[in-house]
Amino acid sequence: MADLLSELASRLPSDRIQTDPDVVAAYSQDRAIFEPAGTAAILVSPRSTEEVVAAVNAARETGAIIVPRGAGTGLTGAANAIDGCLMISLHNMNQVVEIDPINRMCRVQPGLVNANLKSAVAEHGLYYPPDPASLDMSSIGGNVATNAGGLCCVKYGVTRDYVMGLEVVLASGEVIRTGRKTIKSTTGLDLTGLFVGSEGILGIITEVTLKLEATPPEPSTAVAYFADLADAGRAIVAIFEDGLQPTVMEIMDQGSIRIVEQHFPMDLDTEAACLLLMQSLEEDQPIEELAKRCAANGATFVHHAVDPVEGEMLLEARRKVWPSAEKLGKSLLPEDVAVGREKIPDLLAAIVAIADKHNLVIPTIGHAGDGNLHPLFIFDENDPDELALIKVAFEEILTVTLAMGGTIAAEHGVGTLKRQFVSKEIDPVHLALMRSVKVLFDPSSMMNPGKKL
Repeated sequence: MADLLSELASRLPSDRIQTDPDVVAAYSQDRAIFEPAGTAAILVSPRSTEEVVAAVNAARETGAIIVPRGAGTGLTGAANAIDGCLMISLHNMNQVVEIDPINRMCRVQPGLVNANLKSAVAEHGLYYPPDPASLDMSSIGGNVATNAGGLCCVKYGVTRDYVMGLEVVLASGEVIRTGRKTIKSTTGLDLTGLFVGSEGILGIITEVTLKLEATPPEPSTAVAYFADLADAGRAIVAIFEDGLQPTVMEIMDQGSIRIVEQHFPMDLDTEAACLLLMQSLEEDQPIEELAKRCAANGATFVHHAVDPVEGEMLLEARRKVWPSAEKLGKSLLPEDVAVGREKIPDLLAAIVAIADKHNLVIPTIGHAGDGNLHPLFIFDENDPDELALIKVAFEEILTVTLAMGGTIAAEHGVGTLKRQFVSKEIDPVHLALMRSVKVLFDPSSMMNPGKKL
Protein backbone atom coordinates (compact mmCIF):
# COMPACT_ATOMS: atom_id res chain seq x y z
CA MET A 1 0.00 0.00 0.00
CA ALA A 2 2.84 2.39 0.81
CA ASP A 3 4.38 1.96 -2.64
CA LEU A 4 1.02 2.40 -4.35
CA LEU A 5 0.21 5.49 -2.30
CA SER A 6 3.59 6.98 -3.12
CA GLU A 7 3.12 6.36 -6.85
CA LEU A 8 -0.38 7.83 -6.82
CA ALA A 9 0.76 10.89 -4.85
CA SER A 10 3.47 11.58 -7.42
CA ARG A 11 0.96 11.48 -10.29
CA LEU A 12 -2.33 12.88 -8.97
CA PRO A 13 -3.62 15.87 -6.98
CA SER A 14 -3.96 14.95 -3.32
CA ASP A 15 -7.73 15.52 -3.26
CA ARG A 16 -8.20 12.67 -5.74
CA ILE A 17 -6.74 10.14 -3.30
CA GLN A 18 -8.57 8.77 -0.27
CA THR A 19 -7.19 6.35 2.33
CA ASP A 20 -9.68 6.80 5.18
CA PRO A 21 -10.92 3.21 5.77
CA ASP A 22 -14.54 4.25 6.29
CA VAL A 23 -14.65 6.32 3.10
CA VAL A 24 -12.91 3.63 1.07
CA ALA A 25 -15.31 1.00 2.42
CA ALA A 26 -18.30 3.13 1.38
CA TYR A 27 -17.15 2.81 -2.24
CA SER A 28 -16.26 -0.87 -2.02
CA GLN A 29 -19.57 -2.68 -2.51
CA ASP A 30 -22.50 -2.63 -4.87
CA ARG A 31 -26.06 -3.75 -4.03
CA ALA A 32 -25.55 -7.51 -4.37
CA ILE A 33 -26.45 -8.75 -0.90
CA PHE A 34 -25.08 -12.25 -1.43
CA GLU A 35 -21.65 -11.06 -2.45
CA PRO A 36 -19.10 -10.01 0.19
CA ALA A 37 -16.68 -7.21 -0.63
CA GLY A 38 -12.98 -7.28 0.09
CA THR A 39 -11.00 -4.47 1.74
CA ALA A 40 -9.64 -1.99 -0.76
CA ALA A 41 -6.34 -0.26 -0.04
CA ILE A 42 -6.98 3.13 -1.63
CA LEU A 43 -9.78 4.97 -3.41
CA VAL A 44 -9.04 7.28 -6.35
CA SER A 45 -11.70 9.59 -7.79
CA PRO A 46 -10.28 11.01 -11.05
CA ARG A 47 -11.75 13.96 -12.91
CA SER A 48 -10.25 13.32 -16.36
CA THR A 49 -9.02 10.60 -18.67
CA GLU A 50 -5.45 11.71 -17.97
CA GLU A 51 -5.99 11.12 -14.26
CA VAL A 52 -7.40 7.65 -14.92
CA VAL A 53 -4.27 6.91 -16.96
CA ALA A 54 -2.11 8.13 -14.06
CA ALA A 55 -3.92 5.87 -11.60
CA VAL A 56 -3.66 2.84 -13.91
CA ASN A 57 0.05 3.44 -14.44
CA ALA A 58 0.61 3.71 -10.69
CA ALA A 59 -1.22 0.43 -10.12
CA ARG A 60 0.72 -1.33 -12.86
CA GLU A 61 4.06 -0.07 -11.53
CA THR A 62 3.30 -1.47 -8.06
CA GLY A 63 1.45 -4.64 -9.11
CA ALA A 64 -1.86 -3.50 -7.67
CA ILE A 65 -5.24 -4.79 -8.77
CA ILE A 66 -7.81 -2.27 -10.01
CA VAL A 67 -11.58 -2.39 -9.43
CA PRO A 68 -13.44 0.35 -11.35
CA ARG A 69 -16.90 1.46 -10.31
CA GLY A 70 -19.65 3.83 -11.30
CA ALA A 71 -22.56 4.71 -9.01
CA GLY A 72 -22.56 1.35 -7.20
CA THR A 73 -26.12 0.42 -8.16
CA GLY A 74 -25.08 -2.93 -9.65
CA LEU A 75 -26.67 -6.13 -8.38
CA THR A 76 -24.02 -8.79 -9.03
CA GLY A 77 -20.88 -7.77 -7.13
CA ALA A 78 -19.07 -6.63 -10.28
CA ALA A 79 -17.92 -3.43 -8.54
CA ASN A 80 -17.07 -5.07 -5.21
CA ALA A 81 -13.59 -4.49 -3.85
CA ILE A 82 -10.88 -7.16 -3.81
CA ASP A 83 -8.53 -7.24 -0.83
CA GLY A 84 -5.70 -4.75 -1.32
CA CYS A 85 -7.07 -3.33 -4.56
CA LEU A 86 -7.14 0.19 -5.88
CA MET A 87 -10.75 1.34 -6.25
CA ILE A 88 -11.22 3.82 -9.11
CA SER A 89 -14.56 5.58 -8.82
CA LEU A 90 -15.66 7.56 -11.85
CA HIS A 91 -18.43 9.52 -10.13
CA ASN A 92 -16.63 12.87 -10.58
CA MET A 93 -16.38 12.38 -14.36
CA ASN A 94 -20.03 13.31 -14.84
CA GLN A 95 -20.19 15.90 -17.62
CA VAL A 96 -21.99 16.07 -20.96
CA VAL A 97 -19.12 16.72 -23.37
CA GLU A 98 -21.16 17.35 -26.52
CA ILE A 99 -24.71 17.09 -27.84
CA ASP A 100 -24.95 16.89 -31.64
CA PRO A 101 -28.59 17.40 -32.75
CA ILE A 102 -27.71 17.12 -36.45
CA ASN A 103 -26.29 13.59 -36.16
CA ARG A 104 -28.45 12.75 -33.13
CA MET A 105 -25.61 11.71 -30.90
CA CYS A 106 -23.82 12.88 -27.77
CA ARG A 107 -20.52 12.38 -25.96
CA VAL A 108 -20.60 12.02 -22.19
CA GLN A 109 -18.34 11.09 -19.31
CA PRO A 110 -19.03 7.76 -17.60
CA GLY A 111 -20.14 9.19 -14.25
CA LEU A 112 -23.11 11.04 -15.74
CA VAL A 113 -26.37 9.76 -14.22
CA ASN A 114 -28.79 8.28 -16.73
CA ALA A 115 -31.68 10.58 -15.77
CA ASN A 116 -29.45 13.65 -16.08
CA LEU A 117 -28.48 12.60 -19.59
CA LYS A 118 -32.15 12.23 -20.51
CA SER A 119 -32.87 15.73 -19.22
CA ALA A 120 -29.91 17.25 -21.04
CA VAL A 121 -30.77 15.83 -24.44
CA ALA A 122 -34.50 16.54 -23.98
CA GLU A 123 -33.65 20.26 -24.14
CA HIS A 124 -32.63 19.63 -27.75
CA GLY A 125 -35.78 17.66 -28.61
CA LEU A 126 -33.87 14.37 -28.35
CA TYR A 127 -34.39 11.18 -26.41
CA TYR A 128 -32.05 8.56 -24.90
CA PRO A 129 -34.20 5.40 -24.59
CA PRO A 130 -32.40 2.94 -22.24
CA ASP A 131 -34.18 3.29 -18.90
CA PRO A 132 -33.00 0.90 -16.16
CA ALA A 133 -35.05 0.99 -12.98
CA SER A 134 -32.09 2.72 -11.33
CA LEU A 135 -32.00 5.54 -13.93
CA ASP A 136 -32.19 8.23 -11.22
CA MET A 137 -28.99 6.84 -9.63
CA SER A 138 -27.08 4.68 -12.09
CA SER A 139 -24.32 6.11 -14.27
CA ILE A 140 -23.92 5.80 -18.00
CA GLY A 141 -20.53 4.15 -17.58
CA GLY A 142 -22.07 1.52 -15.33
CA ASN A 143 -24.97 1.08 -17.76
CA VAL A 144 -22.46 0.45 -20.55
CA ALA A 145 -20.30 -1.86 -18.43
CA THR A 146 -23.30 -4.08 -17.65
CA ASN A 147 -25.27 -3.50 -20.89
CA ALA A 148 -28.24 -2.32 -18.83
CA GLY A 149 -31.81 -2.61 -20.09
CA GLY A 150 -35.12 -1.29 -18.82
CA LEU A 151 -38.83 -0.99 -19.52
CA CYS A 152 -38.44 0.42 -23.04
CA CYS A 153 -36.20 -2.37 -24.34
CA VAL A 154 -39.05 -4.12 -26.12
CA LYS A 155 -39.20 -1.31 -28.69
CA TYR A 156 -35.89 0.50 -28.40
CA GLY A 157 -33.36 -2.14 -27.39
CA VAL A 158 -30.70 -2.16 -24.65
CA THR A 159 -27.69 0.05 -23.93
CA ARG A 160 -25.55 -1.79 -26.51
CA ASP A 161 -27.86 -0.56 -29.27
CA TYR A 162 -27.00 3.08 -28.47
CA VAL A 163 -23.24 2.95 -27.92
CA MET A 164 -21.53 4.29 -31.04
CA GLY A 165 -18.04 4.64 -29.62
CA LEU A 166 -15.96 4.60 -26.46
CA GLU A 167 -12.81 6.02 -24.99
CA VAL A 168 -11.11 3.35 -22.87
CA VAL A 169 -7.99 3.28 -20.71
CA LEU A 170 -6.34 -0.11 -21.05
CA ALA A 171 -4.28 -1.99 -18.45
CA SER A 172 -1.17 -0.85 -20.33
CA GLY A 173 -2.10 2.78 -19.64
CA GLU A 174 -2.79 3.34 -23.33
CA VAL A 175 -5.99 5.11 -24.39
CA ILE A 176 -8.04 3.91 -27.33
CA ARG A 177 -11.08 5.38 -29.04
CA THR A 178 -13.46 2.92 -30.66
CA GLY A 179 -16.07 3.82 -33.26
CA ARG A 180 -16.29 7.03 -35.24
CA LYS A 181 -18.33 10.20 -35.03
CA THR A 182 -20.35 8.98 -38.00
CA ILE A 183 -23.68 7.23 -38.19
CA LYS A 184 -22.08 4.38 -40.16
CA SER A 185 -18.64 2.77 -39.91
CA THR A 186 -17.44 -0.71 -40.86
CA THR A 187 -13.69 -0.09 -40.74
CA GLY A 188 -11.85 -2.76 -38.75
CA LEU A 189 -13.39 -4.96 -36.05
CA ASP A 190 -16.13 -3.85 -33.64
CA LEU A 191 -14.24 -3.33 -30.40
CA THR A 192 -17.01 -1.05 -29.13
CA GLY A 193 -19.33 -4.01 -28.75
CA LEU A 194 -16.60 -5.97 -27.01
CA PHE A 195 -16.35 -3.44 -24.18
CA VAL A 196 -20.11 -3.07 -23.74
CA GLY A 197 -21.13 -5.46 -20.96
CA SER A 198 -17.51 -6.30 -20.08
CA GLU A 199 -17.87 -5.18 -16.42
CA GLY A 200 -14.46 -3.50 -16.26
CA ILE A 201 -12.36 -6.60 -16.96
CA LEU A 202 -10.90 -5.24 -20.23
CA GLY A 203 -10.33 -1.58 -19.39
CA ILE A 204 -11.87 1.53 -17.86
CA ILE A 205 -14.42 3.47 -19.92
CA THR A 206 -13.73 7.21 -19.72
CA GLU A 207 -16.05 8.58 -22.41
CA VAL A 208 -19.12 7.28 -24.25
CA THR A 209 -20.58 8.32 -27.61
CA LEU A 210 -24.30 7.56 -27.70
CA LYS A 211 -26.94 7.49 -30.40
CA LEU A 212 -30.08 9.51 -29.66
CA GLU A 213 -33.65 9.41 -30.97
CA ALA A 214 -36.17 12.13 -31.70
CA THR A 215 -38.45 12.72 -28.72
CA PRO A 216 -41.42 10.36 -29.16
CA PRO A 217 -45.05 11.38 -28.58
CA GLU A 218 -46.77 10.46 -25.32
CA PRO A 219 -47.75 6.75 -25.30
CA SER A 220 -51.15 5.23 -24.66
CA THR A 221 -51.53 2.60 -21.95
CA ALA A 222 -53.45 -0.64 -21.38
CA VAL A 223 -53.73 -3.07 -18.48
CA ALA A 224 -55.05 -6.64 -18.51
CA TYR A 225 -55.61 -9.12 -15.69
CA PHE A 226 -55.43 -12.88 -16.30
CA ALA A 227 -56.68 -15.71 -14.11
CA ASP A 228 -54.27 -18.11 -15.76
CA LEU A 229 -50.60 -17.62 -16.66
CA ALA A 230 -51.01 -19.63 -19.86
CA ASP A 231 -53.64 -17.18 -21.10
CA ALA A 232 -51.26 -14.29 -20.53
CA GLY A 233 -48.63 -16.17 -22.50
CA ARG A 234 -51.00 -16.64 -25.42
CA ALA A 235 -51.84 -12.94 -25.39
CA ILE A 236 -48.13 -12.00 -25.46
CA VAL A 237 -47.49 -14.38 -28.36
CA ALA A 238 -50.53 -13.09 -30.27
CA ILE A 239 -49.37 -9.47 -29.95
CA PHE A 240 -46.01 -10.22 -31.54
CA GLU A 241 -47.33 -12.76 -34.04
CA ASP A 242 -49.64 -10.08 -35.38
CA GLY A 243 -46.74 -7.66 -35.83
CA LEU A 244 -47.77 -5.22 -33.09
CA GLN A 245 -45.07 -3.15 -31.38
CA PRO A 246 -45.54 -2.13 -27.75
CA THR A 247 -43.10 0.37 -26.28
CA VAL A 248 -43.59 -1.17 -22.83
CA MET A 249 -44.90 -4.60 -21.87
CA GLU A 250 -44.52 -5.40 -18.17
CA ILE A 251 -45.83 -8.31 -16.14
CA MET A 252 -46.57 -8.67 -12.42
CA ASP A 253 -47.31 -12.06 -10.88
CA GLN A 254 -49.82 -12.61 -8.11
CA GLY A 255 -47.17 -12.27 -5.40
CA SER A 256 -46.09 -8.83 -6.62
CA ILE A 257 -49.70 -7.69 -7.07
CA ARG A 258 -50.45 -8.66 -3.48
CA ILE A 259 -47.49 -6.91 -1.86
CA VAL A 260 -48.30 -3.70 -3.75
CA GLU A 261 -51.93 -3.86 -2.66
CA GLN A 262 -50.81 -4.57 0.92
CA HIS A 263 -48.63 -1.46 1.20
CA PHE A 264 -50.08 0.89 -1.44
CA PRO A 265 -53.80 0.03 -1.78
CA MET A 266 -54.81 0.60 -5.41
CA ASP A 267 -57.84 -1.70 -5.70
CA LEU A 268 -55.79 -4.30 -7.57
CA ASP A 269 -57.21 -7.75 -8.29
CA THR A 270 -55.20 -9.83 -5.83
CA GLU A 271 -56.81 -13.06 -7.04
CA ALA A 272 -55.46 -12.63 -10.58
CA ALA A 273 -52.57 -14.86 -11.63
CA CYS A 274 -50.86 -11.91 -13.26
CA LEU A 275 -51.23 -8.40 -14.61
CA LEU A 276 -49.95 -7.18 -17.97
CA LEU A 277 -49.21 -3.46 -18.35
CA MET A 278 -48.58 -2.19 -21.87
CA GLN A 279 -47.88 1.04 -23.70
CA SER A 280 -47.71 1.85 -27.38
CA LEU A 281 -47.32 4.84 -29.64
CA GLU A 282 -50.29 5.63 -31.82
CA GLU A 283 -47.87 5.81 -34.76
CA ASP A 284 -47.10 2.11 -34.21
CA GLN A 285 -50.70 1.02 -33.63
CA PRO A 286 -53.68 2.08 -31.49
CA ILE A 287 -53.49 0.83 -27.92
CA GLU A 288 -56.85 -0.84 -28.54
CA GLU A 289 -55.09 -3.42 -30.69
CA LEU A 290 -53.00 -4.63 -27.76
CA ALA A 291 -56.07 -4.65 -25.53
CA LYS A 292 -58.02 -6.69 -28.09
CA ARG A 293 -55.36 -9.42 -28.16
CA CYS A 294 -55.54 -9.69 -24.38
CA ALA A 295 -59.35 -9.89 -24.37
CA ALA A 296 -59.29 -12.52 -27.10
CA ASN A 297 -56.91 -14.69 -25.10
CA GLY A 298 -58.73 -14.94 -21.80
CA ALA A 299 -58.07 -11.69 -19.95
CA THR A 300 -60.56 -11.30 -17.10
CA PHE A 301 -60.37 -7.50 -17.24
CA VAL A 302 -58.94 -5.13 -19.84
CA HIS A 303 -58.74 -1.33 -19.79
CA HIS A 304 -56.94 1.09 -22.08
CA ALA A 305 -56.32 4.81 -21.90
CA VAL A 306 -54.95 7.35 -24.36
CA ASP A 307 -54.66 10.10 -21.76
CA PRO A 308 -51.01 10.28 -20.59
CA VAL A 309 -51.93 11.18 -17.02
CA GLU A 310 -54.25 8.19 -16.68
CA GLY A 311 -51.61 6.04 -18.33
CA GLU A 312 -49.04 7.01 -15.70
CA MET A 313 -51.54 6.16 -12.98
CA LEU A 314 -52.07 2.71 -14.51
CA LEU A 315 -48.32 2.05 -14.55
CA GLU A 316 -47.99 3.07 -10.92
CA ALA A 317 -48.64 -0.49 -9.74
CA ARG A 318 -45.51 -1.71 -11.54
CA ARG A 319 -43.42 1.09 -10.07
CA LYS A 320 -44.60 0.31 -6.55
CA VAL A 321 -43.41 -3.31 -6.49
CA TRP A 322 -39.88 -2.58 -5.32
CA PRO A 323 -40.92 0.02 -2.68
CA SER A 324 -43.54 -2.45 -1.45
CA ALA A 325 -40.96 -5.20 -1.09
CA GLU A 326 -38.68 -2.86 0.85
CA LYS A 327 -41.50 -2.13 3.30
CA LEU A 328 -41.44 -5.78 4.39
CA GLY A 329 -38.35 -4.92 6.45
CA LYS A 330 -36.13 -7.63 5.00
CA SER A 331 -33.26 -7.86 2.56
CA LEU A 332 -34.10 -7.63 -1.13
CA LEU A 333 -32.20 -9.04 -4.09
CA PRO A 334 -33.83 -8.50 -7.49
CA GLU A 335 -32.79 -11.34 -9.78
CA ASP A 336 -32.47 -11.30 -13.57
CA VAL A 337 -33.17 -14.13 -16.03
CA ALA A 338 -34.70 -14.28 -19.50
CA VAL A 339 -36.36 -16.75 -21.86
CA GLY A 340 -38.15 -16.53 -25.19
CA ARG A 341 -41.40 -14.59 -24.92
CA GLU A 342 -43.50 -17.72 -25.37
CA LYS A 343 -41.80 -19.31 -22.34
CA ILE A 344 -42.69 -16.53 -19.87
CA PRO A 345 -45.74 -18.33 -18.38
CA ASP A 346 -43.69 -21.52 -17.91
CA LEU A 347 -40.86 -19.68 -16.16
CA LEU A 348 -43.28 -17.71 -13.98
CA ALA A 349 -45.01 -20.94 -12.95
CA ALA A 350 -41.65 -22.55 -12.19
CA ILE A 351 -40.59 -19.63 -9.98
CA VAL A 352 -43.88 -19.81 -8.07
CA ALA A 353 -43.39 -23.57 -7.58
CA ILE A 354 -39.81 -23.10 -6.34
CA ALA A 355 -40.92 -20.42 -3.88
CA ASP A 356 -43.75 -22.62 -2.59
CA LYS A 357 -41.47 -25.65 -2.26
CA HIS A 358 -39.07 -23.76 -0.01
CA ASN A 359 -41.74 -21.63 1.72
CA LEU A 360 -40.04 -18.43 0.47
CA VAL A 361 -41.35 -15.04 -0.62
CA ILE A 362 -40.33 -14.50 -4.27
CA PRO A 363 -42.74 -12.15 -6.04
CA THR A 364 -41.83 -11.75 -9.71
CA ILE A 365 -42.03 -8.85 -12.11
CA GLY A 366 -40.53 -8.49 -15.53
CA HIS A 367 -40.26 -7.13 -19.01
CA ALA A 368 -42.68 -9.50 -20.72
CA GLY A 369 -42.01 -7.85 -24.06
CA ASP A 370 -38.50 -9.29 -24.20
CA GLY A 371 -38.83 -12.33 -21.94
CA ASN A 372 -36.87 -10.82 -19.05
CA LEU A 373 -38.11 -11.69 -15.54
CA HIS A 374 -37.00 -10.37 -12.17
CA PRO A 375 -37.77 -12.70 -9.25
CA LEU A 376 -37.45 -10.60 -6.09
CA PHE A 377 -35.79 -12.58 -3.32
CA ILE A 378 -37.07 -11.23 0.01
CA PHE A 379 -35.38 -12.72 3.06
CA ASP A 380 -33.70 -12.20 6.41
CA GLU A 381 -29.96 -12.19 5.66
CA ASN A 382 -29.26 -12.72 9.37
CA ASP A 383 -31.16 -16.05 9.37
CA PRO A 384 -28.64 -18.66 8.14
CA ASP A 385 -31.34 -21.24 7.43
CA GLU A 386 -33.40 -18.84 5.31
CA LEU A 387 -30.28 -17.59 3.54
CA ALA A 388 -29.32 -21.17 2.67
CA LEU A 389 -32.79 -21.79 1.21
CA ILE A 390 -32.60 -18.58 -0.80
CA LYS A 391 -29.33 -19.73 -2.35
CA VAL A 392 -30.87 -23.08 -3.25
CA ALA A 393 -33.89 -21.39 -4.83
CA PHE A 394 -31.59 -18.97 -6.65
CA GLU A 395 -29.69 -21.85 -8.25
CA GLU A 396 -32.90 -23.73 -9.08
CA ILE A 397 -34.31 -20.69 -10.91
CA LEU A 398 -31.13 -20.32 -12.95
CA THR A 399 -31.19 -24.04 -13.75
CA VAL A 400 -34.80 -24.06 -14.93
CA THR A 401 -34.17 -20.91 -16.97
CA LEU A 402 -31.30 -22.60 -18.82
CA ALA A 403 -33.44 -25.72 -19.34
CA MET A 404 -35.92 -23.49 -21.20
CA GLY A 405 -33.16 -22.20 -23.48
CA GLY A 406 -32.85 -18.92 -21.58
CA THR A 407 -30.04 -16.88 -20.09
CA ILE A 408 -28.90 -16.45 -16.49
CA ALA A 409 -28.01 -12.77 -17.00
CA ALA A 410 -30.29 -10.59 -19.10
CA GLU A 411 -29.53 -7.01 -18.03
CA HIS A 412 -27.87 -6.99 -14.59
CA GLY A 413 -24.59 -8.59 -15.64
CA VAL A 414 -22.65 -11.47 -14.08
CA GLY A 415 -20.15 -10.03 -11.58
CA THR A 416 -19.25 -12.62 -8.96
CA LEU A 417 -22.86 -13.54 -8.17
CA LYS A 418 -23.32 -15.66 -11.29
CA ARG A 419 -19.78 -16.34 -12.39
CA GLN A 420 -19.89 -20.00 -11.35
CA PHE A 421 -22.92 -20.51 -13.61
CA VAL A 422 -21.44 -18.98 -16.76
CA SER A 423 -20.00 -22.33 -17.89
CA LYS A 424 -23.49 -23.84 -17.69
CA GLU A 425 -24.71 -21.42 -20.37
CA ILE A 426 -21.63 -20.95 -22.56
CA ASP A 427 -19.84 -23.90 -24.18
CA PRO A 428 -16.15 -24.55 -23.38
CA VAL A 429 -14.80 -23.46 -26.77
CA HIS A 430 -16.74 -20.20 -26.68
CA LEU A 431 -15.74 -19.52 -23.08
CA ALA A 432 -12.05 -20.21 -23.82
CA LEU A 433 -12.14 -17.63 -26.61
CA MET A 434 -13.65 -15.07 -24.24
CA ARG A 435 -10.95 -15.72 -21.65
CA SER A 436 -8.25 -15.38 -24.30
CA VAL A 437 -9.64 -11.92 -25.12
CA LYS A 438 -9.30 -11.01 -21.43
CA VAL A 439 -5.65 -12.12 -21.51
CA LEU A 440 -4.99 -10.13 -24.68
CA PHE A 441 -6.26 -6.88 -23.17
CA ASP A 442 -5.06 -7.51 -19.63
CA PRO A 443 -2.17 -10.01 -19.59
CA SER A 444 -1.38 -9.50 -15.89
CA SER A 445 -5.06 -9.70 -14.88
CA MET A 446 -5.00 -6.41 -13.01
CA MET A 447 -8.41 -5.20 -14.23
CA ASN A 448 -11.25 -6.44 -12.01
CA PRO A 449 -10.06 -10.06 -11.83
CA GLY A 450 -12.45 -12.79 -10.78
CA LYS A 451 -15.48 -11.09 -12.31
CA LYS A 452 -17.66 -11.79 -15.38
CA LEU A 453 -15.96 -14.92 -16.85
